[in-house]
Amino acid sequence: MSVLGYVFGVLFIIVCVALCVLVLAQEGKNQGLGAIQGTVENTYWGKNKGRSREGVLKKITVALSVLFIVFAIVLNMGIL
Repeated sequence: MSVLGYVFGVLFIIVCVALCVLVLAQEGKNQGLGAIQGTVENTYWGKNKGRSREGVLKKITVALSVLFIVFAIVLNMGIL
């Protein structure tokens, strides 16, 4: 295994740990129960979810998920 392979391996481990932490840091989605009770998400936070803490966590989680898949494919191909 070359030096580049070790670098990709270490980055893969870092992405894995960060992805686990971000998934655990996100709040659960209880949308089904809110619809039963008749609550509506027309609040300020409901309209601006992309700018809130949860929106930022979701965007970072998607980016790390893509990196996870790319690193897994590159490391599994055996070209490094």
